[in-house]
Amino acid sequence: MKRGTNGAAPRAAAEIVALPPDHASGLGLDALLTVEDVARWLKVPPSWVYERTRQRGRHRLPCVRLGKYVRFEARAVRAFLARQRDSG
Repeated sequence: MKRGTNGAAPRAAAEIVALPPDHASGLGLDALLTVEDVARWLKVPPSWVYERTRQRGRHRLPCVRLGKYVRFEARAVRAFLARQRDSG
């Protein structure tokens, strides 16, 4: 899978309000999201998501590592967005 940029600027956290429709129904709050799910949700390339999992401090996107796989809890991603919005 190619991990390039799509040329689009990341959207402001305030514009992101819900999970993509294919995840909004049928999954509980504890469902884990993939890198591709989070990238689609935030409208950023998957490479941006991977980069944020490797950063330190408040710019780090919290994730769950399952061996070589990276997964995300929706509530943790929402908290990350709130921190980014509040930090200016």
